[in-house]
Amino acid sequence: MKWGRDSIPKWAYVVFAVLVVFFIWRAYVGKRNAGKANQPPVRPVFVAKVVTKDVPVYLDEIGACAAYETVQIQAQVSGQILERHFQDGADVKKGDLLFTIDPRPYQAALEQAKAQAVLDQITLKRQQELRARNVISPQDLDTAQANTHKSEAAAQAAQVNFDYCYIKSPINGRVGLRNVDAGNIVGPGGTPLVTIQGLDPIYTDFTVAETDLGFVRKYLGGPNIKVETRSPDGSFAPRLGDLYFIDTAIQPGAGTVKARAVTPNPDHALWPMQFVRVRFILDQLKDAKLVPSQAVQISQNGPFIFVVKADHTVDLRPVKPGQRQDGDLMVVESGIQPDESVVVTGQLALAPGTRVDPRPYNAPDQSDGGAKVAASSSL
Repeated sequence: MKWGRDSIPKWAYVVFAVLVVFFIWRAYVGKRNAGKANQPPVRPVFVAKVVTKDVPVYLDEIGACAAYETVQIQAQVSGQILERHFQDGADVKKGDLLFTIDPRPYQAALEQAKAQAVLDQITLKRQQELRARNVISPQDLDTAQANTHKSEAAAQAAQVNFDYCYIKSPINGRVGLRNVDAGNIVGPGGTPLVTIQGLDPIYTDFTVAETDLGFVRKYLGGPNIKVETRSPDGSFAPRLGDLYFIDTAIQPGAGTVKARAVTPNPDHALWPMQFVRVRFILDQLKDAKLVPSQAVQISQNGPFIFVVKADHTVDLRPVKPGQRQDGDLMVVESGIQPDESVVVTGQLALAPGTRVDPRPYNAPDQSDGGAKVAASSSL
């Protein structure tokens, strides 16, 4: 039996055409999927911009506060305390009355001395007139002059003793717990009546390690050297003071050098013997490049950062990290440029040339307890 062209049904042509199209489409899809399978997946990462600003060069230390002035109030004349004019722990100003010692004996002595001084003045005037008429000898005039000076000095001494009956604060400060009450007999050389400590300003005492001394000495005397005193619990804002003293000798056995700063304390938030955190600011670093500290990674070849390029692929950059700054930022001295985008989290899945899906990084704060960091670190 002969098969001719006219004997093939038309539906066979249709089936053949459909099969050809199907196999061509299947080959195209398979080739496209094979190409996709060979491409690495796009990695989601959190990124941040490199920022520039002036930051301090510093050392962090532990310190303690000390009173700027400490005065022990003592009686300078003997007598009975008639009255106390302050409350324990109160703030006082220079010149405020603290105690009154019975002034009556000293007032009587003062009046007697003044009267004697007036009498000697009258005698001196009379002797001068007699000497002018050559009635008395020069020795008599000299004696009258000496008696006058002596009585004037006695009157001044009596005035001083009388003034000592009214004991006043010699400084601005805060009084402690009194040691005597009204009715007690006090006198010179006895127990201090009360102690006053000056609290504004206040000293911040700290130490510098011997190993850091060479670094510190480069900046001593510079215009930017400051001392920042901070509360251990963040109960008050850091306050900036001036370096007052740094010792010239290393403490034996401790390997540290004593230092002291003068710190403003108008609200009396700082108290003597209170432990504080100290930031010893040595200089200001101009236009420093800063990135979140998590962006800096460590490998066998040293520190590095992944930088996101314009085509959303990453480049591995060796860097030289510097000091960590407040807000979880770190100075990068070399290896990156301002305004570049760096990978903050998600570095484990990256290699040079990896394509990424960059998302903005938000630094954690105390309100979220670091939840954003935890979430981003899981990428």
